[in-house]
Amino acid sequence: MGECAMNWQGITVGYALTGSHCTLPEVMPYIRQFVEAGANVVPIVSYSIMTTDTRFGTSEHWQNELRAITGNELISTIVDAEPLGPSKRLDILVIAPCTGNTTSKLANAITDSPVLMAAKATLRNSRPVVLAISTNDGLGLNAANIAKLLVAKNIYFVPFGQDDPHVKPNSLVARMDLLIATCEAALQGKQLQPMLIERYKYA
Repeated sequence: MGECAMNWQGITVGYALTGSHCTLPEVMPYIRQFVEAGANVVPIVSYSIMTTDTRFGTSEHWQNELRAITGNELISTIVDAEPLGPSKRLDILVIAPCTGNTTSKLANAITDSPVLMAAKATLRNSRPVVLAISTNDGLGLNAANIAKLLVAKNIYFVPFGQDDPHVKPNSLVARMDLLIATCEAALQGKQLQPMLIERYKYA
């Protein structure tokens, strides 16, 4: 598991989660690591996280876990997320997991969820947005959207690769164990390298 190399004391991290529900159990320990390293973590959730129960856990379970880990209330509406811009509350925003749906909307300037509003607010302030993609069509229709974001200013990617190239050849998933290292590099204006990895060897 990746660990914090820097002191996060005094840094406010917006941690946004979207509806790749199978990835939620994997990312919770990293949210806890940010907190343990001294960061103030503000949880931001998509409508899917707020309303959908799956075999990976109920909506209520994930909401309660996020509150327990961060000590903060969830930002779960566009109205609540909008002030993140003028207040400059966030030093960095992480979207992990970041679904193909969120990826495509972000690439095309669509702001119809709390997570996308938080991203817009953070980019408005020229602060880093870190994406940990988890999408079944990353090498399909969403490839064009990922390409747009790869060259966008202040957007960084957690290194990613194909998680199941023989069964799901278009699927791309980030290496969540590199999430914190990616954020530390992003705060210095750098993309963690290598960005393209053989994810299926890690899975």
